[in-house]
Amino acid sequence: MPTAMQMAAEDAALAAAVKRSRKLLNKRALVAAAASAVPVPGLDWAVDAAMLSKLIPEINREFGLTPEQLDQLDPKKREQVQKAVALVGSVLVGKLISRDLVIKAASKIGMRLTTKQLAKYVPFAGQMVSAAVGYAALRYLGEQHMKDCIQVATKARLRIPLQGYPA
Repeated sequence: MPTAMQMAAEDAALAAAVKRSRKLLNKRALVAAAASAVPVPGLDWAVDAAMLSKLIPEINREFGLTPEQLDQLDPKKREQVQKAVALVGSVLVGKLISRDLVIKAASKIGMRLTTKQLAKYVPFAGQMVSAAVGYAALRYLGEQHMKDCIQVATKARLRIPLQGYPA
């Protein structure tokens, strides 16, 4: 399975959006890893949910796929994007991110998150395993979301600016 960068390699604007998104993803994944290492039950789940609820809209913004950005498109282009989202099957592209959507996304990696919870209770080594699993889980979800965004942008022939969209 190709990475997001491999999928975007032929389009400089998409590749730039992936680089910007990965920078955001790395920061959020490090915070999630730190929270996963703390042996407080439930803290890591809360931090993971908070990180995802901030990260997904930021990645959407980099690809021009936030609800606000989509509202600014002409109706024909907006329809193309909606069709592309349906084809890709993403529940996070172009949507307002709610608690339910974050839970739905996290359910894709449920076993990893359960392992992370269990590992926490093994002194020191367990906390390191928990941090590594937390980091990997958030990175996986972010990478999958970037791939979805690339597919939608490609199928809808959406123009992505090289320098990114304003925040």
